[in-house]
Amino acid sequence: MEINQELITGLVARVLQELAAGKATQSEDENGLFETVNDAVDAALEAQKRLIAMSLERRKQIIAAIRQAALDNNETLSSLAVRESTLGRYEDKIRENILCATKTPGVEDIQPVVLTGDYGLTLLEHAPVGVIGALTPITNPTGTLINNSISMTAAGNAVIFNPHPSARETSKLMVQIIHKAIVGAGGPPALVCSVREPTLETAGEIVAHPKIHMLVATGGRPVVNVVLRSGKKAIGAGAGNPPVLVDETANIRKAAQCIVDGASINNNIFCTCEKEVIVVQEVADALIKFMQETGKAYLLTPEEADKITRLVVTSERKINTAYIGKNVQVILRQIGVEAGEECRLAILETPHDHPLVWLEQMMPVMPIVRVKDIDEGIDFAVKVERGNRHTAVMHSTHVDHMTAFARAVQTTIFVKNGPSYAGIGLGGEGHTSFTIAGPTGEGLTSARTFTRQRRCTLVESFRII
Repeated sequence: MEINQELITGLVARVLQELAAGKATQSEDENGLFETVNDAVDAALEAQKRLIAMSLERRKQIIAAIRQAALDNNETLSSLAVRESTLGRYEDKIRENILCATKTPGVEDIQPVVLTGDYGLTLLEHAPVGVIGALTPITNPTGTLINNSISMTAAGNAVIFNPHPSARETSKLMVQIIHKAIVGAGGPPALVCSVREPTLETAGEIVAHPKIHMLVATGGRPVVNVVLRSGKKAIGAGAGNPPVLVDETANIRKAAQCIVDGASINNNIFCTCEKEVIVVQEVADALIKFMQETGKAYLLTPEEADKITRLVVTSERKINTAYIGKNVQVILRQIGVEAGEECRLAILETPHDHPLVWLEQMMPVMPIVRVKDIDEGIDFAVKVERGNRHTAVMHSTHVDHMTAFARAVQTTIFVKNGPSYAGIGLGGEGHTSFTIAGPTGEGLTSARTFTRQRRCTLVESFRII
């Protein structure tokens, strides 16, 4: 994708200037941004009451408007997200936003179920929970807000976002765009809203607020733990460390291409991305060769691998956050290597105990570990997944091998013979979600995730047969 970065940067600057100029004349209800959590909650409560009084047809129109607004503003949002957060790649943010706008289920996901029998009729409906407080990550400030806004409002809820402070401008613009689309489609103001200046303190207020009925946290383990201790219904989408396992029966050339593509999308900041390669010794040399032949992977020498490990892993054996989500060229330049523009991933062979194998690196630096056979590979892959039960990938044509790994690893997403992002609907079947609730068990969330089931029973024969 050819990018006129100067044009995009100018467009973003103009949009931000217009927003700043309009701030003084717009009320909070007109832009979806509130000075305090209490003000946002009061407005969201009123908006949710108005929404459920509207027809489902109107709700469908609101969802359609959100989708279109996200697509219409995609270039501006993608550029601002990369510029503000310094994470990811512009062209991949474009793909992310299209995915969320088009493959997040809407009202169709909450169709009622009717049971009939000798004792009458029972109607099961997916009812809204009310007002949702959502804590969103720095990694996907546009995709998560698009995805959550569609899912939560389609279910009949209002949502108050507390975005990551390091992505506040992107998130605020995203909220304003969604808010304008909702009101333009006849929906109530503040159905989707946010605090104007999100902080850790405002996140705590949202978690503790008595009028917020459900909490949703998308991010690392600490933020998920906070909402799980709240005493409220909570959905947590936590960290992952997805292994990709390649056995001797795999189509090795295809596996190499899929791994490079999956591990490098958005510079590996998706929690679903391949984080380490585990390959059977018999085909390891071929896999590495084919990864290089994609033209997108740079194989580090042992000396370069040592340098890059010392660069991106701290002395405390933690990931150096300065390099999370950066282009591979930026990282390689720090060790004296100049890679071409087409390069998207650095690969290195490592021993089993290498820190990059065990840590969720979230950068385009991919460790490769050799194992003697599939049994050792499955055992090791389960260990490095570290019980997150998030995502795992396998390349194989042996059904028994794939079945054994899937049963052993027990992940929410299991991708066979494709890039990791196929598991969230990008080039794979099924809906998308950027709140993948492994810790709390909901899996890939959708509208029905943000509902409570209600039952209405008629105790009379109601059958016509």
